[in-house]
Formats: sequence, structure tokens, C-alpha cells
Amino acid sequence: MMNAVPLPAESPTMQNSAATLYQQLADDLSLAISRGTLPPGSRLPSVRRAAHSRQLSLNTVVSAYRVLEDRGLIEARPQSGYYVRARLPSPARQAGTESGPASPTKHAVLDLIGTVLQAQQSEGFIDLALACPRGGDFYPGNKLARLMGQILRRQPGMVSTYALPPGPERLRTQIARRGMDLGMTLQPDNIILTHGCMEALQLALRAVTRHGDAVGLESPTYFNLLPLLASLGLKAVEIPTDPQTGLSIDAVEVLLEEKRIQALVAMPNVHNPLGCCMPLENKKRLAKLVNRHQVPLIEDALYAELQFSDTLAPAVKAFDADGWVIVCASYTKTLAPDFRIGWMEGGRFGAALRKLKFASSVAQPAVLAETLGAFLESGGYDHHLRTLKRRYAAHVEKVRGLIARHFPAGTRATQPQGGFLIWLELPEGCDSVALFHAAMAEKISLIPGPLSSPGGRYRNAMRLSCCYPLDERYLAALVRVGQLACEQLAPNG
Repeated sequence: MMNAVPLPAESPTMQNSAATLYQQLADDLSLAISRGTLPPGSRLPSVRRAAHSRQLSLNTVVSAYRVLEDRGLIEARPQSGYYVRARLPSPARQAGTESGPASPTKHAVLDLIGTVLQAQQSEGFIDLALACPRGGDFYPGNKLARLMGQILRRQPGMVSTYALPPGPERLRTQIARRGMDLGMTLQPDNIILTHGCMEALQLALRAVTRHGDAVGLESPTYFNLLPLLASLGLKAVEIPTDPQTGLSIDAVEVLLEEKRIQALVAMPNVHNPLGCCMPLENKKRLAKLVNRHQVPLIEDALYAELQFSDTLAPAVKAFDADGWVIVCASYTKTLAPDFRIGWMEGGRFGAALRKLKFASSVAQPAVLAETLGAFLESGGYDHHLRTLKRRYAAHVEKVRGLIARHFPAGTRATQPQGGFLIWLELPEGCDSVALFHAAMAEKISLIPGPLSSPGGRYRNAMRLSCCYPLDERYLAALVRVGQLACEQLAPNG
């Protein structure tokens, strides 16, 4: 009989509430599984033995094991105990392709993006596609509503006031303070508030490029960058991006040496769609390269605060010596999706960005910015982030478990270091565009791989989002997508 693997040592942060105890035990075991301390196929200690070794109640251990089952990390075998499930392999290293210019205006790709967005407006669709968090349990809506009410009672005239660029100082001060957690030294006066991160990215591209310029993009990339570049008359250059270490710095160096790109857009922390974080030395090297060649880097830090690690890895902006890094982010993924409040710090391009902001959308909603600033000032944001990240991590593990059980053998999936997105590589013979249309016919939306490439690559890949309540409808839709993928590989599929 296979011996049970001992439980990992108790976390020093374990508290004395039953809910926290079982959650902490589940988190400790999840970490041990991800690190290989509890390898696939190993048997966990019996409930009684685990309770004795940890000095916990039987119910606490049972609850923790059920959480791990829900996450797809372990399985119960009749009259045998609990075992660690086989893990999904990661996508092939260097998920990108050879660097080279490609037009972001390919109609097939842009038409698919339009179809995905239109589906979200249709009643009855089950969304596995977009990174648009929804569900009242994810965000502190009641507290934000109370703060907004207090602000309006004190300053009723705020609803008739413009918040002209750069935006209310209270929020900009809090953004600068929060930036320290990512290693950045930001001055509130240099921060510009925007309508979400997309406006920040658009303003940054307008400030540093001209019509016809080439812009380096990670491959795969965030799909909505493609219509943005197309609208500005810019060419995309796909750069190889590793599912574990991110953007290939060697490829970037070649492009800069050969003067083949005039700007670069990258997500070094919690990449969309791969979920990876760039190693520290790569970030330092990237900052040095763009400063030496004087080519602006637009750093998309949208998901940076959703890193699963307790200590956040720094932004590339933290190593920006001469102001060639423009950092863009927002609170739409972490705190208040519908507020649509983003921000940017433009380095040497700050003055130009402020003028562009005024020319494009003039002002921000003052009451929303003040409400967000008050919440950040109140000190509840860190606790909220910890809770949110724990929930997203659990969602990711549960969805990965379902993928392992219901998608074709040979499917690979990323192990995100943060956020709520999973990138899948299906076996050869699967076509994610055909899968997309088959799923759409059953009112299920997903993101096929070619949407993440201006050249229409990644035909057998897809992106899934886990930022919704994992209710029966969501889980059934995910299982159905797996069945549709299996049908493609069937002899008569």
C-alpha cells in the first residue's frame, strides 16, 4: 500500500477561527501540491491522522479536503483515501513565434472580437471569455456606496463639478502610495486619471507613436490591443513570450538594436492571457534596454496587484532611470469595475499625456474618484485584496481541475501566478475558432487563440476567464466546451 505523504508544516499565519483554519490548511496543501512536495498520485494522510498531527478537529480537516476537491487538486478513492490528482502540463515554452511585423487589421481576427463583444449583450449567454469581473461577493459595493453617500452629503455640489486633468489629488496621492508596493516612486502630480486602463494605453500610444510606426507586442497578447493599434494606424511586431517567464528580452534587444520598433507594450506582472510574471533580472534588463535605446515602454500593470504571492514583485517602472517607461493601470479588476477609473504615470511624456487627456475626454467623474480615494485612504484595501486573490486562486485551481477531467487528453494549461485567466493549448487537430462557433451556437462564449495574435496564430489555443461565480451554469458550460473539443478529435468529428 502506498504510504501517505506527511502534511506540510503549519503556516505561521494560521488564526484561531474554524473558517480560517480549514481555509489555511487548504491553502497550505495547495501550495505543497503546486511546489511538488505532494506529487501527483501521492496519498494524503487520513482525516483522523491529519487532525491529530495539526491539532485540528475532524470537521476542519474534512472541510479543507473538500475545498481541495472543489479546486480539482485531490480526489477521494473509495475505501482508499484522498490522492493528489495528475496536474495539467504547462503550455510549450516560448509560446510566441518568431518576431516579425504583422498587420493588426486582419478582418477575420477583428470580426471575431466584435462577435465576442456582441455576445455579451445577448440574454442567456454564459461568459467564459471576457475579463470582466461580476458578482456582488467579489467587491465591497456596500462600503463604496456608503462612502459615496457620505461624500455627496458633505459636498452635494460635486455632482456638478468637473475633475479636470490630472484628476482629484486625494486619489492620486493614494495611487502613489500604493505604487510603493510595486517598487515605484511616483509623484501624485505626475499621475493622470483616465477612463479605465484602455484609455491610458490609448493615450500612451498616441503620445509616443506616429501613423505607420511599429509597436512590439507580446505573443500571445491582450486581444483588445489589436483593434486599438489598428485604429491608430500602427503595425504590430509579435515578440516571443514564455508562459512562465514572459517576454523574451533577447528578442526585444534584437528589435531595438535593429531599430525595428518605435514603442513596446508589455505586461510584466500577471500577463494577459498567460498569467506569468517576468523574473526580476529580466525586468531590470528590459528597463535598461528601453532607456539605452530611448524607445518608450508602455507597461500595462492592470493585474499587478493580483499576484498570488504575499509580496508583490516590482514593476519595470521601478527600474526606469530616465523616464522611458509609461505605467498604466486601473481599479476595474480589483475594486470597482463599473467606476472605470484608471491611471497612468508618463515619465518624460507626462506633459504630452496631460494635453492628450484633456483633448480626448476632458475630465473624470469627480464623485467616483473621490469615493475610490476615500476607500483607499480608509485602509480596507489590503484586506480586500487578500480575500479577492484567495478567491481567484481557488477559482483558477477549480477550473484547471475541470479542464484536466473534461478536456481532451494532451491539453496543456497555464498555472497563473495571479489574476483569473487561463491559457489552454489543445492537442493538434483541435481548432479553437471552430470550437468558438460551436460554443456560440450553444450560447457559450470563449476567446479563441487567434484573437491574441495579429497574425492569427494559436489556432489550437484558447483563453478562459474565471472571474465569475462558479455556479452550476458556468461549470456546466465549461464541461460542455471540453466535450465539444473532444468531439473535434473523434474519428467522425
